[in-house]
Amino acid sequence: MTGFDPRRTPAREDLAAAHLEGTVAAPCYVEGLRMRVVDEAIPLRSRPSPDCSLDTQVLFGEEVVIYDVEEGWAWGQIASDGYVGYMPADSLDAALVEPSHRVMVPRTFLYPGRSMKAPTLGALPLGGLVAVTAIKGDFAFLADGRCIWAEHLGAPDTRLADFVATAELYIGVPYLWGGKTFSGLDCSGLVQIALHAAGREAPRDTDMMQAELGQPVPEGADLQRGDLVFWKGHVGMMQDEHRLLHANGHHMLVVSEPLDVARARIAEKSFGPVTAIRRLAL
Repeated sequence: MTGFDPRRTPAREDLAAAHLEGTVAAPCYVEGLRMRVVDEAIPLRSRPSPDCSLDTQVLFGEEVVIYDVEEGWAWGQIASDGYVGYMPADSLDAALVEPSHRVMVPRTFLYPGRSMKAPTLGALPLGGLVAVTAIKGDFAFLADGRCIWAEHLGAPDTRLADFVATAELYIGVPYLWGGKTFSGLDCSGLVQIALHAAGREAPRDTDMMQAELGQPVPEGADLQRGDLVFWKGHVGMMQDEHRLLHANGHHMLVVSEPLDVARARIAEKSFGPVTAIRRLAL
């Protein structure tokens, strides 16, 4: 399997996805089973162990393609960004119901009925996908009877076009390696969820983003809102010519700070110099 990125190639030493036959050598090839996530956000890990670090999260209603299930772990690929890994099998459902709505706020609660005073039954993240069976008053009903505040939902193709404004909603959210929700996220998770909310494709990790997103900005050029600034293993988003928005392990939060301040600290204490600046069309 030399030359293939295991993060986005559904292939292991013992099996590979059927569509890779003739491209990747494997002892057997498997047709995947399409499933959806039924919990708020589930972990995806590089190994089937809860002690393995979190690579990313898969959000409620997202589609995955599963190629193997063993001892409670499902191994497969996220449909939206192609990331491959192990997920808890009991958080997936093969009964695919086409989503009718998308969560359009950073986090929204699930209720047992049409009352905001009722004890909550969980929550859903920005980008979560749901199948609504009815809307009564202020609440949307799911097939299992749980309710969501209807104004927090939009059609699946609804977009939050200003991806910087979306990222700004997460200022103060705690840093979580591999995270992608309002409960915690990392630097590339923040960029990815903001771009996905705007209807833009975006890979998961910083090296992928640097290679695939936008156009290069020459060193020394004036920066603008939406520019992505990369270090080796880190990424931030410009709010304007001078301020950087990023989830980072120094503050352990999503923060807004002057780029000059962040750049000097990062050069001295962590990731070294800036490796690239990429400009996205606004």
